[in-house]
Amino acid sequence: MKYINEINKRKTFAIISHPDAGKTTLTEKFLLFGGAIQTAGAVKSNKIKKHATSDFMEIERQRGISVATSVMSFEYNGHLINLLDTPGHKDFAEDTYRTLTAVDSVILVIDSVNGVEAQTRRLMEVIAMRKTPVIVFINKMDRDGKNRFELLEEIEKELKINLHPSTWPINSGKEFKGVYDLHEKSLVLFTAGTKANDEDVVEITDLTNELLDKKIGDKDAFTLREDVELIDGVYGDLNVDDYLKGETAPVFFGSAVNNFGVKEMLDTFVRIAPTPRPRHTTLRDVKPEEEKFSGFIFKIHANLDPKHRDRIAFLRVCSGRFERNTYYNHVRLHRDFRFSNPYSFLARQKEVIEDAYPGDVVGLYDAGNFKIGDTLTQGEDFYFTGIPTFSPEIFREVVNKDPMKTKQLEKGLMQLTDEGVAQLFTQFGGTKKIIGCVGDLQFEVIQYRLLQEYSASVQMNSLPFYKACWITSKDDKKLQDFIRFKQGNIAEDKDGHLVYLAQSEWFLNTEMQNNPDIEFHFTSEVHK
Repeated sequence: MKYINEINKRKTFAIISHPDAGKTTLTEKFLLFGGAIQTAGAVKSNKIKKHATSDFMEIERQRGISVATSVMSFEYNGHLINLLDTPGHKDFAEDTYRTLTAVDSVILVIDSVNGVEAQTRRLMEVIAMRKTPVIVFINKMDRDGKNRFELLEEIEKELKINLHPSTWPINSGKEFKGVYDLHEKSLVLFTAGTKANDEDVVEITDLTNELLDKKIGDKDAFTLREDVELIDGVYGDLNVDDYLKGETAPVFFGSAVNNFGVKEMLDTFVRIAPTPRPRHTTLRDVKPEEEKFSGFIFKIHANLDPKHRDRIAFLRVCSGRFERNTYYNHVRLHRDFRFSNPYSFLARQKEVIEDAYPGDVVGLYDAGNFKIGDTLTQGEDFYFTGIPTFSPEIFREVVNKDPMKTKQLEKGLMQLTDEGVAQLFTQFGGTKKIIGCVGDLQFEVIQYRLLQEYSASVQMNSLPFYKACWITSKDDKKLQDFIRFKQGNIAEDKDGHLVYLAQSEWFLNTEMQNNPDIEFHFTSEVHK
């Protein structure tokens, strides 16, 4: 228990949302509150050359979207907060899913104008599976959006989660006047174009106080009193245990771009969000307060700094204390490694650290020894479980346009697919390279990065496959017969595992029915 003070200081969470809901803006406001940055970057403004701190790939800057998960650490009110900003774009959902394995809680951003969107539903299914605690931030209240009660109903119904309002809005759009903090019993007033400061916070413990009418007008004061009475009657006080079990989600309203309603949420987050939690492994549950170090790789990023050809593996510390220049057991390779320059992050800015504790995310320089899901321990042999690789649904053949750059292309394909944004398959018995992705935009990113970072020019030709499934069988002869008959549809992934490429849903179902001895897998535990 000697690290318990360090563990209790730490909160590690991810911000997730649909594209354009304001996630990157919210991330920056958190960093401003933590004093980690002094000015917010303008994500999509061409006039201003500063960019969002967390969007650091060139293609992200051009398109104004986040396509890689960024890691940022900052201090706030005596706590060390590790924030993982995830890609909002649906084509990069797999990166987000894996990031969710490395956090202890989540903040979900919902656009008050558009409400719940398809991507948000998918992310919430993953969160519900893991019973991860969620706080909801309803953004863009200064725009004309949906009725607040209808919005809550929609979120509860669509995302199958019980909500608990923690702040309550006074109007929306042009009439938006602020929020009432139900926990602190205070009114926070909103003025467009200005940041909320202490003078905008009015303590109103008794809603019958005439000061309320004076501040927001009789009509809005009357509505707020009715709303709060209704909310108190329906929801009562927040049960923090229900939140920690992932059964109830506190809800905050605000406007991230105006830095409004953000502090109230951050203060509540620091008060109730979980500290690092125990983790499942193939051997046992590992508790953060254990003395021996353990952790797992949940992300790999090549060329984080374009000036230096580097690969960084992102390690989530799960137990004990990680120390610089100490040897640790790489479970898959059965080898000991030590790291002379482990990093902590503020987006692109890195600094060398001496040690790290459960909840922390450490960047390790990687010479190609790591894959997603790899486990480092202080001697023990186990894997952290539940880090999936998903079955891709879009396939393209990679055609080399410059035979002189074959080596660069091979290296680029291996390194970029190690990052987990796409999967690389080689046609069985041949050399045809096939990339499988969850979404189209990934191909664009891979093509761009192959050219920019590896000087490899490629053409991507569409292939008529519907899905890739990993295949295994207890009967080796049946498996070999299947491979022989279906040779044109068989490939191997990077680890040599067999994959069946189905042309359509009908073909896949037919093969599954006709071959009961062969198992078709739609996800693959990455440490296999």
